Amino acid sequence: MHYLAYISFIFIFMQLFNALLNFIFRERIRNTDNTCNEHISVLIPARNEEKNIGHLLANLQALQKTGTEIIVFDDQSDDNTVEIIKKVTEPDREIHLIQSDGLPAGWLGKNHACYKLAQQAKGDYFLFIDADVRLYETIIHDTVAYLKKHHLGLVSVFPVQIQKTIGEKASVPVMNYILLTLLPLIFVRTSPFVSHSAANGQFMLFDAKVYKKLQPHRTFKSSPVEDIAISRYYKKEKIKIACLTGESRIKCRMYNNYQEALNGFSKNVFMFFGNKPVLAFLFWIFCSLGFIPVIYTVQNYMFIYPGIIILLQILVSVTSRQNPVYNILLFPVQLMFLLHIMVKSLIIKKNKKYSWKNRSVYS
Repeated sequence: MHYLAYISFIFIFMQLFNALLNFIFRERIRNTDNTCNEHISVLIPARNEEKNIGHLLANLQALQKTGTEIIVFDDQSDDNTVEIIKKVTEPDREIHLIQSDGLPAGWLGKNHACYKLAQQAKGDYFLFIDADVRLYETIIHDTVAYLKKHHLGLVSVFPVQIQKTIGEKASVPVMNYILLTLLPLIFVRTSPFVSHSAANGQFMLFDAKVYKKLQPHRTFKSSPVEDIAISRYYKKEKIKIACLTGESRIKCRMYNNYQEALNGFSKNVFMFFGNKPVLAFLFWIFCSLGFIPVIYTVQNYMFIYPGIIILLQILVSVTSRQNPVYNILLFPVQLMFLLHIMVKSLIIKKNKKYSWKNRSVYS
């Protein structure tokens, strides 16, 4: 039992060390106050996005758009997505609609949509965003300035997550908790190791020249977690990348309830652990049950353990601009959610069956 207690302390101190690094070295994209002279393509893959696409396009129209083109790819939507886009594109010549003529064999829908968008884009930089993302002020041009300053081929950002329901607050923060307690994001930009890679498909800005050379969405045309695969590919090819979180001018409401979050996260949760389920379950065991050997073996110091857990939640919450009070109070529920998605993900991997937006991801 002493042995397990020591391992539990080592594990939680490792988490604390990573969370502290992410807090201390957290990067924000600075407001440059300068108009970007580069041509930027904002590229939006959309399938059954009638609830989001109109709001996103209105949001983009309100931004500073100098040198910016906006292209939406309708990926065979069977709702009112196309009608909504057309209402916006007809009076606005800077917004263009492309419609899919079918999904080729061997491709996943979003990967194919991004590839087709890139083929039509004319910009010096390609910004891929999801339809549920909202951008504010001069964030597009400022992100380009950040990319140029650090000589990067890719910048990806985890948006500030909008959470309104208890179901969202009990589920969505798990993503940032895993990320920020396992990987110092500053290493994504400064470390040469491929293992120090991360990206989020909700917001990915590419240098167009590098993108055209490597064709990442075509390279990973069948990957259900193409964002992480692309980040590792770029690192392997010695292309510098960066991944940030907590940027207040990039926001997203990923899911509206617990069930939506469960379905969404279950397709890619193991990629946070190098696609190794064993590591994922070990992470959960020590996060959830690590206090048990501590209570039985080091009772004089067991108060330190819950104190570190609270400090972890504060650091992760502040770094990612979430509410620390909710995350502290709901942490046990969040851990149960993590177990839920891991079990469901195992079932998906075993059965090779998963549907997203009325389309099969695995076959």
